[in-house]
Amino acid sequence: MSRTMIRDMTEGPVVSSLIQFTLPLFISNALQAVYNLVDLVIVGNYIGKTGMSAVSIGGDILHLLTFVAMGFSSAGQILIAQAVGARRQHEIQKIIGTMFTFLLGFSLVIGVACYGLRYSVLSWLHTPSASYQFTLDYMVTCICGLPFIYGYNIVSAILRGMGDSRRPFLFIAVAAVLNMVLDILFIRCFHLAVFGAALATVIGQGVSFIVSVVYLMYRRDSFGFDFRPKSFRMDEVQFKKLLALGVPMAIQSAAVNFSKIILTSWINLFDVTYSALAGIFNKINIMCGVVSQSFTAAGGTMVGQNLGARHYQRVNQVLLSILLICTALSVLLTLGMLFWPDLVYGLFTTDTEVLSLASILTLPIILNFYGAASRSVAFSLINGSGRSRLNLAVAIIDGVFARIGLAALMGFGLKMDCLGFWLGDSLAGFMPMIISLVFYLTGRWKTEKTK
Repeated sequence: MSRTMIRDMTEGPVVSSLIQFTLPLFISNALQAVYNLVDLVIVGNYIGKTGMSAVSIGGDILHLLTFVAMGFSSAGQILIAQAVGARRQHEIQKIIGTMFTFLLGFSLVIGVACYGLRYSVLSWLHTPSASYQFTLDYMVTCICGLPFIYGYNIVSAILRGMGDSRRPFLFIAVAAVLNMVLDILFIRCFHLAVFGAALATVIGQGVSFIVSVVYLMYRRDSFGFDFRPKSFRMDEVQFKKLLALGVPMAIQSAAVNFSKIILTSWINLFDVTYSALAGIFNKINIMCGVVSQSFTAAGGTMVGQNLGARHYQRVNQVLLSILLICTALSVLLTLGMLFWPDLVYGLFTTDTEVLSLASILTLPIILNFYGAASRSVAFSLINGSGRSRLNLAVAIIDGVFARIGLAALMGFGLKMDCLGFWLGDSLAGFMPMIISLVFYLTGRWKTEKTK
């Protein structure tokens, strides 16, 4: 099997390798995040706060529905990275086939189930009546695009596990530009309102997935997966590994997104203006999370490969490099929020009522910058070492107890209302770093695990 698609990250300068791998990954993740961000910006400027509320709530629902894609694709990426680092090329084909069959099948099941529960979901979230129909349109349309989201995550995991972060960027770049053009066309020209924003998103995701699959088929000889029907059979051994690592990662993703859904339902108890503010808060944090996710994906791959090769000192260098770079970026973002807050908030809407209250978001957003930086280091170590039980512990502590608990304490207990909800959400983001620091000091990360 040719190794032209596989990038060895166990040698060479650490910082250079990290930046070279992270930069296209960051741009790729940023463009993927732009999907929902562009929806909010264009809807906010052309429709107003009712449209922003719909995109905010619908976006939170969509993120929750993708928890399996995020968790299991990350698990598959780590398994591939470990196989690459340990030179176990025969396992890669089996991992790929297992991921495709399981995740695409699950996306269809969860899509049908959520469509049947669509009215109940909007009721549970206390969706404001002013934005109810818009939210329903956005939610239903995006559900139809779930297989594309899951499929793109699979292909990206395959390429990134092999050390290729450039191709996922190229695939998503085409789709992001298409999404932006279609957003303006559908909303401004065809007057399709929030449905047009959701339709543009689904079309963009579909294009991204189709183009990436075509590329994999074209380069199939490079990594040993021939796309024949028999290749999609799930391998029992690899499926067990995927479950062992993916279930805790999926629960972690679901727990965090579930907590955000709970916070959304609390915020919706106030009025549509605060629901629109929640959209701004979430989208800024998503863009901030792009940096964290990019370094986590790159760091997890580098840690996975170097653990497979038993290069422990190099793992330390990777983690320190991520910490320094992400902290420096957080300082720059903080300065931007402190000196130009009106410019930042004005990008999302011209609604004077929303903008007059937007300053309430500044402190929680800044706290989240540093929480995201700390999570980059934490999950690079946890994910790269394949510790599924630790991922489960992080999911429960961060996603359930800390996030919901702190938000409830500060919002309801201390009567800080929506500010308390957002502060609790931001402070909970530091929990993974505390847990991973204890794990690092034990030295148990030096043993490669997938359970």
